[in-house]
Amino acid sequence: MTTDNKPTLTYADAGVSIDAGNAFVGRIKQAVASTTRPEVIGGLGGFGALFSANFKHMQEPVLVASTDGVGTKLLLLQQHGRPHVAGIDAVAMCVNDMAAQAAEPLFFLDYLATGKLDDETMAAVVEGIAEACCVCECALIGGETAEMPGMYAPGHYDIGGFSVGVVDRPSIVDGVTISDGDVMLGIASNGPHSNGFSLIRKLIEVGGADIANDLLSDGTPAIDAVLAPTRLYVPAVKAMLKAGVAVHGYSHITGGGMFDNIERILPAGLAATVDIASWPVPPVFEYLLGFADVAKFERYRTFNMGIGFVAILSESEAVKAESVLRDAGETVYRIGRIHKQDGEIVTLIG
Repeated sequence: MTTDNKPTLTYADAGVSIDAGNAFVGRIKQAVASTTRPEVIGGLGGFGALFSANFKHMQEPVLVASTDGVGTKLLLLQQHGRPHVAGIDAVAMCVNDMAAQAAEPLFFLDYLATGKLDDETMAAVVEGIAEACCVCECALIGGETAEMPGMYAPGHYDIGGFSVGVVDRPSIVDGVTISDGDVMLGIASNGPHSNGFSLIRKLIEVGGADIANDLLSDGTPAIDAVLAPTRLYVPAVKAMLKAGVAVHGYSHITGGGMFDNIERILPAGLAATVDIASWPVPPVFEYLLGFADVAKFERYRTFNMGIGFVAILSESEAVKAESVLRDAGETVYRIGRIHKQDGEIVTLIG
């Protein structure tokens, strides 16, 4: 058997360019550097990211870890060319979960995967990640960009986020102190965030919607509202900690909506009643839900419906908390109360 006619192949011939990958790392160095904290050792390029933890100000530091993605919202972000939002969302979905336990995010790592590396798109994703990390004072200390020909359709990519934070054990907010009579404060969302997009895409399909050109009832372009980046609640929680507000429970309203995310933090024997008339439903949800008949339970279990984060605390702390949150730039509503359970764990009225 002769081998004289064997083709000459390189990794680039198979669809992976090591040179392009190295060039991409060089391109994002400035964005990554903008997120650094004093504890970060070195920069990009090592086999592992180094972080010199210093928790001398804490009695008993507890590490908190979170990982998440952006879900099928990515399909719309790719279709409409908004990779920057994908980066923000990847960070927000991780750090907001940690904030729900009053943890401070320390560092973040990303995983980007695509069929063919597009510098412009991937750099925009990383710049979105860096922007969100800066808002939360969280260092982007590493990540992975995987170029995998044949795994993804042209123009498609996937993203995963990974973050580690810390909280002093006496300051952990886990719901165990929630009591009968506590007040629920709802903090406004930026829109659908990164949840319920399989239903959103179905609603758009069924309604024949043109989100690139449609306007909401308030005149906002539909595309800006549907694809708005997930709000970052870390600064709000930091403000509450700094002000010494005694919070009994936090809930990040993600998949499962009001029902699952509030229920998961309530102690046994307690229930929550949420008054859905206590805050205005954002026009983006009216727009999307106008395309099909979606039952109330389904709406509030799939979408955040305008409330992205919930704080549960005593009546005596509520006024102080409202002031602190508004000073931190949040829009806040009193959305319900905690009481002894005599039926459903989470009930909607209004």
